[in-house]
Amino acid sequence: MSRWPNYGRLTGPVVMVGFGSIGRGTLPLLLRHFDLDRSKITVIDPDDTHRNLIDKEGIAFKKLAITRENCRDVLVPLLTAGPGQGFMVNLSVDVSSVAMMELCGEAGALYIDTVAEPWPGFYTDPKLAVSERSNYALREMVLDLRRRRPGGATAVNCCGANPGMVSWFVKQALMNLAGDLGVSADPKSRDDWARLARDLGVKGIHIAERDTQRAKLPKTQDMFVNTWSVEGFISEGLQPAELGWGTHETWMPANASGHQTGCGAAIYLLQPGANTRVRSWTPTAKSQYGFLVTHNESISIADFLTLREGGKVVYRPTCHYAYHPCNDAVLSLHEMFGTGDRQSDWIILDENEIVDGIDELGVLLYGHAKNAYWYGSQLSIEETRALAPYQNATGLQVTSAVLAGMVWALENPTSGVVEADDMDFRRCLEVQLPYLGPVVGAYTDWKPTDGRGVLFPEDMDLKDPWQFKNVLVK
Repeated sequence: MSRWPNYGRLTGPVVMVGFGSIGRGTLPLLLRHFDLDRSKITVIDPDDTHRNLIDKEGIAFKKLAITRENCRDVLVPLLTAGPGQGFMVNLSVDVSSVAMMELCGEAGALYIDTVAEPWPGFYTDPKLAVSERSNYALREMVLDLRRRRPGGATAVNCCGANPGMVSWFVKQALMNLAGDLGVSADPKSRDDWARLARDLGVKGIHIAERDTQRAKLPKTQDMFVNTWSVEGFISEGLQPAELGWGTHETWMPANASGHQTGCGAAIYLLQPGANTRVRSWTPTAKSQYGFLVTHNESISIADFLTLREGGKVVYRPTCHYAYHPCNDAVLSLHEMFGTGDRQSDWIILDENEIVDGIDELGVLLYGHAKNAYWYGSQLSIEETRALAPYQNATGLQVTSAVLAGMVWALENPTSGVVEADDMDFRRCLEVQLPYLGPVVGAYTDWKPTDGRGVLFPEDMDLKDPWQFKNVLVK
C-alpha cells in the first residue's frame, strides 16, 4: 500500500510480553499503524537472540521471564508509568492469560493475547484430570473472570489467526452463504447469528488449514520444524483432542467425554489432538487429512452459535480444527509420537529459509443446501515478504489479527473481557484484509464419505455424510 492507515494514538506505555516469531512480526505493524512514543514501549523476553531488532527501533528491552512471583512487581510499574492508558500485548508462552488480564484490569490498561495460556506445568500436571487441562477448562477460567469483573478496560482474549480471525471469517461466510441462498440476514445478537446458522442448515464448521510453505533444506532426524512456535504447537498438540459438539450428532466416540461444568458446548477425546486425524477440505489441497488439534475457537464458535429455547439447546454446530501443517511439521509430529520423546532441536522457519508455499487458512461450513463452503485467506510467502518484515505467511495471519484486535480495543476501551466472537467482524476484517493475500470463498461437492467403503467396510452414516464419525479417521 502506498500509504498505510493510521489507527490512532497509543497514549500510554506499551508492554510487549514475549518476542518470539509472533512478537517480532507484530512490533513493526504497531510502529507502522499507531502514533506512539517509542520511549514508552518495553519488550520483555527471557531470550535476547533478536534484541538487535528492538535496539534498532530505540525500544527498551528487559531480558526476563515473567512468573507468578514477579509479574506484579515487574509489570504494574511499566503499565502505569506516566500519563495515558497502558496497553499490554501478551505474545508469550508459559504466562497466564487470566493473571495478566486481572493485572491489566487493576491497572486500567488495555490487553490483548492470541491464546488462553496457563502458567508452566498446566498441560502435564498429573494431579489434573484430562478435562481440567483442556482448552475448555482454560476458556472457562477466562469466562469466570469476565463474570467476576464485568466491564472495565478492554481485554481481548484469543485474538490471533485461530483463534481470532477465523471467528470473523465464520460470520462473513454465513453472510455470503445467506446471500447465495437468498436468505435475508441482518444478525445483531448471538441468538440472531445462531438462528441464521440454523436456518441456513449449517451442521458444522471445520477450521480447515493447509500450510504448503517449504524450506530450502528438509528437516533432519531429531529436529522439530514448524512455521510458528514449536513449543506452542507441541503443548496444544499434547492436550486432548477437543471439538464443539453439534446437535445433529446421533453418536459419540467411545473414548469421548463431556464436561460437568461450564457452557457445555464441547467434548474431548482421551487422545492427543496432534495424533488424531480428521478428513477435511481446502480449495488448493482439496480432500485432505488434518489433525484435530484442540483450539479455543473450536469451543467459542460452537458456544457462540448455540441456540436455546426455554433453556434447552435446540441448535449447535459441530466445530473443530482440521490442521495440515507444513510437511516438515507433519514429519516432526510423526517422529515425536513414534519415539515418545521431544526432539532436541526446535526450528521455526523464517521468511529467509522458506522457498515457496502458502498458508491456506479458512472455515469450511458444511451440511447446508450447497453442501460445503470454504472461506478464508490464501497468503503466500512471496506476498508476505512484500507486506511486512520478520515473518512468514503463517505469522502474518496472526500478527495482522493482533493489529485488528488492538484497533478494536482502542476504539472500544471499556468492554471488559471479550473474545473474537464478540467483536465487530466487519471492522476487524477491514483492518486485517490488506495483510491476508487473496481472501476467497469456494463451494465444493466433497463429502467425507466420498470414495470410501469400497475395498474395506466402514461404519458410516450414509444418510448424513457430515456426522463426525465420517470425518474422524480411526
